[in-house]
This record gives sequence, C-alpha cells and structure tokens, in this order.
Amino acid sequence: MVLCSPQNPLQDGSLKPASRPLSPLPPSRTYDANIPGDFYYHLSRKPISIIKSQLHRNCSTLIRPPNLNGTDNETWCDWVPFDQDNYKTLFGAVDNSFLVAYAIGMFFSGIFGERVPLRYYLTIGMLLSGLFTCLLGLGFYLNIHSIWYYAFFQVRAMNGLVQTTGWPAVVACVGNWFGKGKRGFIMGVWNSHTSVGNILGSLIAGVFVSSAWGMSFIVPGIIIASTGVLCFFFLVESESDLLIYSTIKQSIVAALVRTMLIVVYGQEDNEKEPLLQNSSSNEEIFSSPGQSNSISSEPAEEHTKAISFCGALRIPGVMEFSLCLLFAKLVSYTFLYWLPLYIANVAHFDPKEAGDMSTLFDVGGIVGGIVAGLVSDQTGGRASTCCVMLILAAPMVSVHSHIRHHWLLTMWMLLVCGALVNGPYALITTAVSADLGTHESLRGNSRALSTVTAIIDGTGSIGAALGPLLAGLISPTGWNNVFFMLITADILACLLLSRLVYKEVRGWCGHSPRHRG
Repeated sequence: MVLCSPQNPLQDGSLKPASRPLSPLPPSRTYDANIPGDFYYHLSRKPISIIKSQLHRNCSTLIRPPNLNGTDNETWCDWVPFDQDNYKTLFGAVDNSFLVAYAIGMFFSGIFGERVPLRYYLTIGMLLSGLFTCLLGLGFYLNIHSIWYYAFFQVRAMNGLVQTTGWPAVVACVGNWFGKGKRGFIMGVWNSHTSVGNILGSLIAGVFVSSAWGMSFIVPGIIIASTGVLCFFFLVESESDLLIYSTIKQSIVAALVRTMLIVVYGQEDNEKEPLLQNSSSNEEIFSSPGQSNSISSEPAEEHTKAISFCGALRIPGVMEFSLCLLFAKLVSYTFLYWLPLYIANVAHFDPKEAGDMSTLFDVGGIVGGIVAGLVSDQTGGRASTCCVMLILAAPMVSVHSHIRHHWLLTMWMLLVCGALVNGPYALITTAVSADLGTHESLRGNSRALSTVTAIIDGTGSIGAALGPLLAGLISPTGWNNVFFMLITADILACLLLSRLVYKEVRGWCGHSPRHRG
C-alpha cells in the first residue's frame, strides 16, 4: 500500500495547508509508505506461468498408475483441455484473456481512480482479484476441464479487469511524496516491488505445482484479499489522516529515505517540491517547438478538475512513450508468461526448478529499473536511457537463444536480459509517467497523473496481451522464431523514441537551453 496525500505545492515549494488547522508536519517533506498494493497484484498473476509445464507434461517419462482409466499413454498425466497438440495455443488464449481485459480496463481505471476514494478503490480491487485468483485454483479441486472457465468465464478475464485498479492509483499516489530531481532513482527502487511480487509468486507456486497446483492460486488469492482488508483500515489518502501517525514514526521513515539518498548521491535530498509540482525540466524534450514559451508565459493556477482522456493524449510525449511501452511490454510479458515453460521444455527441468530459474529474469529487472532511474536522473535523458537499454537488449535476447544449453551462461544472461528489458519498462511506467503527468501544459493541475499513467500503461498492456498470444502461435514453429519476434519488438520500441532522443541529444550539444529537474 502507498500512503497518499493530495498536497498542493506553492511556487516556493511549500505546502498549502488543508481546509482545517493541522498540526505542523516534519520539516523535511513528510511522507510514509508501506508495501505497494501492486506487489500483491503481481504476486497473484505470476503462478499461471509456473503451472503451464504441469498442465502439459511428457507423460512417457512418468510411471502410470495401474488403476488409472483410459488408454492414451501419451497424455494420461496432462490436464484436460491442455492435453492436446494445440496446448500452446490454449495457454496463449488463457494469458490473452487476462491481458486483453487488463488493457481495456486500464484506459478507464485512471479516470475512475481520480474520482473515487483511493482506499475504497484499491480495497474492492484487491478483494475481487483475490476471489478470481482463488476460483482459478478451485478448478483443480472441482475437477473443471473447460477452457471457457479458465480463460473467459469470470475467472481469468475478470481478474485482469479488476487488477487494473492497482497501478494508476499507486503511481499517482506515490508521486506526492518525493522530490522531483531524484524521481527516477526513487521510483525505480519503489517499482522493484513488481519484480519482487513476481519472484515470490513464482516461489509460492513452485511449492505446490507438482502436488496440488490449485494451491498455487489459492494461497496468493488469500494473500491479496487479506491485504485488501488491511488497505481498507490503514491506507492514508489525505493529508489530515497523517495526524493518526506519530511524529516519531514519520521521522524514522524520513531519516531512512534521506540516508538512502545520501549513500547514492552523496548529499541529502534538500528539494522541497513534491513530485506533482509543475516542472520545466522536461519541457525542452516533451514540448513541441514554441509551445514551452507560450505556455510558460501564463501564470500557473490551481486546478481541481480531473483531466479528460483526450486532454491527456494531447500532452507532448504521451503518444511516443505509450507506443514504445507497447513493444517493450510485449517483450517483458512474453518472458513473464512463457519463460518457465521454455526452460522446462529446453532443459527438461521439472516445473519447480524451471519456475525457480525464471526468477533470475525478475532479479535482473529489479537492478535494471533502479539503474535506469539513476542514469536518467544524472543525465536528464529519459528517452535516451530507454533507447540505449532497448538497443542493448536486442542482441542479448539473440545471444540468449543460442546458449540455452549452457545453463551457467543462461543464468547470467537471464539476469542481463531482465535488466535491459525491464529497465525501460519500469522507467516509462513510473518516472516518465510522472514527468508527463506534471507537464507544464497542465498549468499546475495535479489530478492528471493517474489518467496519464493509465493511458501509457494501458497502451503498453496491449503489447502485453499480444506478446504471449503471439508466442503461443509461433512457438510450435520453433523457439528461435519467438526470439526473433522479441528482437523485432525491441527495435520498433527504439524507433518510436527517435524524435525524443534527437531532442535530448540536441539539448546536450547546447542547441537549446536545458535544465535538469
């Protein structure tokens, strides 16, 4: 959970007081954060990739029980309907039903997130997500073998829809708490919770996958539903709610984050402006020629009306980064949903071992997200950082496809690919979304970040839906063709950022004034 405060920054960086008198906040911009809610969403969506290799196995290597009915010696150990030759296509359909629903719902989630109390919004989303995740696991105990149940009938698709309640809300919420100059590093560290959720989801699913795979869903479902209850009682979403927290607790949390910043940057975070303060640091990159001057001449004014969907689309840079994320997320989610099955098929690992090894990709993603944020803070080039990592990711994916039988090298390559693939993905969905959601054209409107985040991540989720679907269709022709698809997607993602990279490079060369945020 992330504690949210709709503080309104003034021009000097101070905070506008609430409508009623409040006790003074600690001098260093007060904030508090617990484990982000999206951690639990990722925890609950990861198990499906682990159990794939259990739903369809090589039965010829197993001992058939003597009392088992049926005559098909090749598929007796498989789970119907995934026992046929088209099992990869069915896996793709299950993944795609979740991701398509997620992509569609994401475009509306940000709009609702800015108009509905965050505490109720996240609580309902977590409770429903826990319910649908548990229903997926109950298919094992109820002996359900209908593809419509797993893919479409209020389980996988509905789970994708309710999980859209998480990301736009928590990104907009965490944006209130940190100085704008180091948002890339801080949000990179914060974003690591998604990879940690994937890792723990893999490990939990691996415990039950070979014995009772239904528990691989039920346990994460109970965890996320329980967290929804805690969210209802303890989520702080307004400035006045901070009064229930002691000054001692606030000071300890603030001291821990300041210590982290001192270790990384060698100085304390002295910036007083919260993330949602309007910033001109990226206007030279995101704005169209001549737009920055015309906008900056108008005085900033406070807005309370939420931005419209079309208004968010008109913010310079939103379309480029949204389309870039489409291809970047296509690559990331193909690894997310198909890597364990690929490892099991190629290396002949059992499902638990394949799931455990696949977590190395997420470990690399944690490092990549932090490094991307840190580098973009130091250079001021969000688009250039993404582009360089995507360029490096393409050959790494190609190398990975050729050393798959050398597993020591494969483990190292999983770490490197995870960093290079998930680094741009993490940067765009956090720091870049914050940059664009606080664009100068908004003239101080602090209620645009959730909608901008939803548009960017919603467009990226279209790629997330296409990636696993295409992998299911292409993989029967050979895994090399899947890797070729991923390389092509990386290249296209780079090309979509070319205009913004060009403007950043011109800024570095002194062709236009440029200031770091």
